[in-house]
Amino acid sequence: MGKPVVGDVVVLPFPQTNLQAGKRRPALVVADLIGDDLILCQITSQSRRNDGCSIPLTSADCERGRLNVDSFIRAHRLFTVEQSIVLYAAAKVKASKLE
Repeated sequence: MGKPVVGDVVVLPFPQTNLQAGKRRPALVVADLIGDDLILCQITSQSRRNDGCSIPLTSADCERGRLNVDSFIRAHRLFTVEQSIVLYAAAKVKASKLE
């Protein structure tokens, strides 16, 4: 797999809060940094109606690939990872959704 680019929905292993092994979860690539790092934004299927930062995301918002379930981009949950932990790209979000 090539390096993910902005707008890709990627799947990677997320640790539990106690840093033990976790589950595979989707995330949105929001920045491709110089070198091997990416800035990602969490994606969840759980609606957080009162957080004011969740953006709905459905397969209709994707130009390629699809989501397993309707989801929400958690715009206030950003993190940096090395691209080597990304397992695969599941979808590509339309540019119009990223604006």
